Amino acid sequence: MTPGTGGPARRTVLAAGGGLALGGAVAGAAVAPARDGDAGAPVADGGAAVPFHGTHQAGIATAVQDRLHFAAFDVTTDDREKLVKLLKEWTRAAERMTAGREVGEGAYGGIPEAPPDDTGEALGLKPSRLTLTVGFGPSLFDGRFGLKDRRPGALVELPRFPGDNLDPARSGGDLCVQACADDPQVAVHAIRNLARIGFGTVAVRWSQLGFGKTSSTTPDAQTPRNLFGFKDGTRNVSGTDTAALDRHVWVGAKDATGGGAWMAGGSYLVARRIRMNVETWDRTPLAEQEDIFGRDKKEGAPVGKAKEHDEPFLKAMKPDSHVRLAHPDANGGAMLLRRGYSFTDGTDGLGRLDAGLFFLAYQRDVRSGFVPVQTALARADALNEYIQHVGSAVFAVPPGVRDADDWWGRALFS
Repeated sequence: MTPGTGGPARRTVLAAGGGLALGGAVAGAAVAPARDGDAGAPVADGGAAVPFHGTHQAGIATAVQDRLHFAAFDVTTDDREKLVKLLKEWTRAAERMTAGREVGEGAYGGIPEAPPDDTGEALGLKPSRLTLTVGFGPSLFDGRFGLKDRRPGALVELPRFPGDNLDPARSGGDLCVQACADDPQVAVHAIRNLARIGFGTVAVRWSQLGFGKTSSTTPDAQTPRNLFGFKDGTRNVSGTDTAALDRHVWVGAKDATGGGAWMAGGSYLVARRIRMNVETWDRTPLAEQEDIFGRDKKEGAPVGKAKEHDEPFLKAMKPDSHVRLAHPDANGGAMLLRRGYSFTDGTDGLGRLDAGLFFLAYQRDVRSGFVPVQTALARADALNEYIQHVGSAVFAVPPGVRDADDWWGRALFS
């Protein structure tokens, strides 16, 4: 990644602030581009950089990258101004990292007695289509920051669904950051640096690494497979289908009323950590596996059809098949934009893989999107014998950062 330019040098900032003891001065400098001689430095050679600024945040309709590092944070201060300052600093750092540049003055060349502004593990790596997407959890609106009357009606606590076995340590959060990239080290670097910048204001509550995207926002590409070996996301919302995005994903001006008007152009994210009992599944006959999903394993074709994208005939499927229960026609037309990832986190201590799906779904309104779909699945899905939801969170994802003067959550705090 390429170092920055412009702004006061760190030596000047430290001198003006009275030296290394003033942590506030150092933190403020952490996202100030300040290395000399870099005015014309290009984005790192090769590897695409996804534009950071726009009407909507990148990382939602963006073509799904190969890797994920997702982190939920607790805000550890009650000081509203500190939180606002952090969001501004995070925005400036995200602008640089998504462009393939280092944070602040970079990972080397500064004062030896001070920690570098960038942790350095992404030096020399391509931007790798890194996107950083921020969301605000229901707990952020609990009164600490004067935001109670700004909580949107659609930012609801999810009900407890049948079969849930949620771990509080892997659920909830005041803030979230979704880092997606084609290089896992680029994604981890981004979360690590934001956590570092936030030290003293936020703390990581939980995080999840993901690999092998399980849904695609580019339907023309090959549909990815989940850890059960089946294609997933055949009917996912396309990232280029403007009409579908407006209908199912983006919060419209008519939806964003009253205290929630700041959410116009944003979306709502549901994150679920779903444990998959792969050992049990691997001993299940193929015919039964295909009945459970309602698709054949080779082509992904729905029951009685020849090709993956053939329109399914739901009544030909078993009543408890996953596709039949999750299909929009069975849920009043509800559709979610999914961009989940597989995960493996070692073993469970009983000789089984701790593996599964980290489910991420964006929607215009959780109440008419995820909740009715998951209610139907939780009650009757044959797949429930092989999976269990063990972590859960919901976030309001604000609209995009429009320009260099804008910042994540500006409309919320204005």
